[in-house]
Amino acid sequence: QLLLPPLFYNKHVIKMEIGKIIQTAECVSVCILVFCAASGVQREQSLLQCIFFSFVSFSLAVFKNPVCKVYRFQTVDSKWMLVREQMEECTLSFSIPKQLLSLYIQEDMMRVQDLRELGELSPHWDNLRKEVMTRYGGIISCYQETLAELDKITGCSFKPSCCKAQKSLEFIPINLHTQRMRVTWGRDKWQLNAIYDIVTVGAPAAHFQGFKCGGLQRLLSRYEAEKKSFSTAYQCIYYSPEHTAKAQEVLSTMSLLQPLITSLADQLLQAAQEHSSPGLRDALKNLSDKVRLPQSLPTPIFTTAFIPLNSCYFCQSSQQLRHTVIYNHTTPVCDCLQPVVMNVPITSFSPGDWREQLCPVVTRLKECVMEVVEKAKRAMTFVLLQEAACSVPQGFLLQQRRDVVFSQALAALACGFVMRLYAGIQDKGFLRQLHLVGLVAQFESLLSTYSEEIGMLEDMEVGISDLQKVMFKITEAKSDELSDLQPLVCGQRDHFAVEVPLPRLVFQTLPEEIKEGKPLQVFPVLFNVGINEQQTIAERFGDISLQERINQKNFEMLEAYYKTLSEKLPLECLPCFQTQTDIKELLETLGQNVVTKKRKNVEILWIAGTICRRLNGIRFTSCKSAKDRTSMSVTLEQCALLRDEHQLSKDFFTPALNCMRREGCRIENVQKNIRCRKYAFNMLQLMAFPKFYRPPEGTYGKVDS
Repeated sequence: QLLLPPLFYNKHVIKMEIGKIIQTAECVSVCILVFCAASGVQREQSLLQCIFFSFVSFSLAVFKNPVCKVYRFQTVDSKWMLVREQMEECTLSFSIPKQLLSLYIQEDMMRVQDLRELGELSPHWDNLRKEVMTRYGGIISCYQETLAELDKITGCSFKPSCCKAQKSLEFIPINLHTQRMRVTWGRDKWQLNAIYDIVTVGAPAAHFQGFKCGGLQRLLSRYEAEKKSFSTAYQCIYYSPEHTAKAQEVLSTMSLLQPLITSLADQLLQAAQEHSSPGLRDALKNLSDKVRLPQSLPTPIFTTAFIPLNSCYFCQSSQQLRHTVIYNHTTPVCDCLQPVVMNVPITSFSPGDWREQLCPVVTRLKECVMEVVEKAKRAMTFVLLQEAACSVPQGFLLQQRRDVVFSQALAALACGFVMRLYAGIQDKGFLRQLHLVGLVAQFESLLSTYSEEIGMLEDMEVGISDLQKVMFKITEAKSDELSDLQPLVCGQRDHFAVEVPLPRLVFQTLPEEIKEGKPLQVFPVLFNVGINEQQTIAERFGDISLQERINQKNFEMLEAYYKTLSEKLPLECLPCFQTQTDIKELLETLGQNVVTKKRKNVEILWIAGTICRRLNGIRFTSCKSAKDRTSMSVTLEQCALLRDEHQLSKDFFTPALNCMRREGCRIENVQKNIRCRKYAFNMLQLMAFPKFYRPPEGTYGKVDS
């Protein structure tokens, strides 16, 4: 199998032994020779170069500004391994948030238009509608200003930690970078051995808005409790978040239903004109499937929506009368559609013009669909009006905060998905897992549960959870131009899809299910263990229940993912590791650690990370700014992998760890963020850190982070 990883394109490599740095020559041509030798595949050089540069082209579209360090370490059998560490920025740091902002603006403008189209309302509801529309207008204006500011920024692909509270950059993830460790070994010819990837990013949180009143998890809980009392004051019906989400889903569905059925009806007429009985039957089957769609509409929401609409809130009009006729709370929405489609007597057609005989039926179908869509849209818009009216202004402020946090989280997830896809693009087992089950995305957080950081963790919990409504889709790029290889976001707040375009040569190698556009799912899980001096205070005098709840909940989600995976996929498709511990056994150990009362139990993070890699997952590591604590975690994980998977000599473990922290990519990350090669720790803080999370002498000090 030919392996052509995409991130081996930078022009120079820094080779480093402990205490020694050497500059080497350009490596693009070297890479091709290395992979020829490693794969053992005999191919023509021109074909190899063609595939290789396809990988290079779509890597350059997303990853840029690489920093590379290479080390040589001794193994237990006195041989040597070559370890190549590479850190890169990701263009998705800016492109994903900008696309999301455009979609937010578009969605809110549609909501304002829907409110206008509700028609004439009583004075009470008309005033509330005006207030809600004014709030939407404020959000739209704010997002337009932010988007305009981001459009002015060119050439930048990461947000430094010192800008985390800057308003114009609040949608941008903090210090988003990819970190790749490539391990090779051998004497005369270096052989490819393994690749380990981590995405590092500051915890998704609304730093500009602050944490005085907590983060999203706490604010949303308080808001839902208060909304019930507001609904009485505003003469509204209380709708739970689930009902509101369902109403938004119905609106999205209804907006697609009418053009879809109209198109299928036209196909039916076309088949009739061609006197094609099989064509007629296929078109009718497709139509019958689509007109059953309204049966899934939530009847309780319709009923409660039309109680006010049919009584005192709507002014008397013919529109109200038609509401009552179509929706009498007991008749299914699609009753006027189903008989029209199912009772077309194909066999009784006379030899004349089939199209002429079908036209009246199809016309009635289109009229009925139009009426159903209009009424469903009005009902759900009124549901959302009631929800918005009893949540002014707090609900709108929370939505803005949630938009900010989700934007940061999605940019990080998209970066990790693309990186993982590139690494496994020729791994048949991985691709099978991708379309049959999906990938787990494991977020490791080092935030404390004290002071402002507890608010950051509350934001992060909601942001990571919201990623469950994201699907990915792989498409064939229009061309190999960099602009055509950028991932694209589409959808609305209740459901987003990220399209990842690949060059034609690469796309053609994918399984048919993926090429046909099957939605690919990601399962985000979050584990948090605070390690700093603030966590010491929280453990001794404060409250760590948030951390305990998050870890328990996400352990159960990870366990459920593994159960689904083992039912749908042979475990032989998963990667092989030197450590032979069974995944099931690792999950049991993780579960025990999650419920154990132990201070700064970083084993939770170690085991969760190991399980993620064993499951072909995407690894993320975060702290407040992804700069200091994150650097300690990433370097520790890399050295632990070298020890456990590649027989790093135990005598070299601590020197290797210190070398990476002193001279490696992570100290370069600190330099990029604060213009200083010092981790932002002091001696007193480090005394509270677990032993293996402490940097070497001379690499830390008091700095402005």
